[in-house]
Order: sequence, then C-alpha cells, then structure tokens
Amino acid sequence: MGLFTKDIRNMDDLFIHQLKDVYYAEKRIVGTLPKMIDKTASPELKQDFETHLDQTKNHVKRVEQVFELHGVAAGTVMCPAIDGIIKEAEEIAGDVDNKNVLDAALIAAAQAVEHYEITRYGTLIAWAKELGADDCVDLLDQNLEEEKEADEKLTNLAEGSVNRAAA
Repeated sequence: MGLFTKDIRNMDDLFIHQLKDVYYAEKRIVGTLPKMIDKTASPELKQDFETHLDQTKNHVKRVEQVFELHGVAAGTVMCPAIDGIIKEAEEIAGDVDNKNVLDAALIAAAQAVEHYEITRYGTLIAWAKELGADDCVDLLDQNLEEEKEADEKLTNLAEGSVNRAAA
C-alpha cells in the first residue's frame, strides 16, 4: 500500500499506514544500531547507541501495543525514507577511515534517523487524538520523548567533544 493509494480511504487508514511505516523503521533501526555500535570509537557514543538500542526495542513493543489497542494486527509497509537514511549512513561509514570523523558521521546519521522518527511520532500523536484513540497517545508520546532525548544527547556529544576531535 503506497501512501497515496486507493487503500487509504480515511484518516484511520492513514493512521494505520503511518503506524506500519514507523514500525518498519523501528525494526530496521534495531537491526542497524549494532553495526553502528561496532564502528564507534567514542566510549560515550557507544554507550548512547547501546542505550538507544534498548529504547528502540521498547519502541517496537509500544508500537505493537498501539496496533493491539487500535484493533489491528501489527504489520509493516516499506519505508523508503528510513531505508535511504540507513543506506546513506552505511555508505558514509564505509568511506571514512579516521575514527574521529567516523564518529561525527555516525552522529549525523543517527540524528537523521531521530528527526525522521520525531516527525512520524508527532504526526501519529496528532492523528490518534483526532481519531479519539487517546489510549494510543501515551504510548506514542513515550516513544516521541525518548527520540527527542536521544537527539539532544547526540547534539550535546557532538558539540561537546566529537566534532572537535574530528576537526
């Protein structure tokens, strides 16, 4: 089902489609973060990525709960946006030999992922409210807040030490 297909007839269909999109994204991130952890030289960045991997596993579970609360089987739709962000990160990581520069590149890639997720969760929360799915809002908001916190930690780490070491 594409975003603008006949399969999306109403706001509920759009909500479910977007939920499947973010579910796909979260599952892809669970598979990608261990590779990023392995490539990281900075102990603080490694720790941040490990913490966020645990959080992302919980994000998957919360999204599954939202599907359940909404009365829909959990499922995914392909998400070309997250696939592109991950592909770009993998290409950059393969091209950088300097570990300090690589850490800066990994932070940039991780923040691209975080920003994508922040937009998706913000939209899902707004739509859940409009649909009267208040029971879903709290779960989605927990994920959103953790994504924002991860982004802030990455910014602080980049600006505090990683970018300087890379320069």
